[in-house]
Amino acid sequence: MANDIAGMIHADLASLTNAANELAQNAAQIAPAAQFGGHANFAGGSAGSFAQAMQNAISGVNAADQAAGAKMADVDAGRSDDLVGAMMASQEASLSFSMLMQVRNKVMGAVDELIKLPL
Repeated sequence: MANDIAGMIHADLASLTNAANELAQNAAQIAPAAQFGGHANFAGGSAGSFAQAMQNAISGVNAADQAAGAKMADVDAGRSDDLVGAMMASQEASLSFSMLMQVRNKVMGAVDELIKLPL
């Protein structure tokens, strides 16, 4: 079993190394953020707005939670014996929710700081 885990770790490390190499090769193709619409129109909301990014993040967290719930329900009902997969999905959903809450807290802290600024 330890050899299987070590093999999976090596495979994951190789995959991450390949992805990092591809990213390094394509670095010249990555466009700066200033090319994507500027910052003059926050209220109107552009396609790449912060509000849209947050809604996408919330949708992703919700989808992960629903998938984890479905996997746990399948295990509970006896339709699946993938307890490890269900627990991993549950932990992934929990971590993504925690990360979303941390982003929310940082944004709310920044808004509070902006409100406190003298005019």
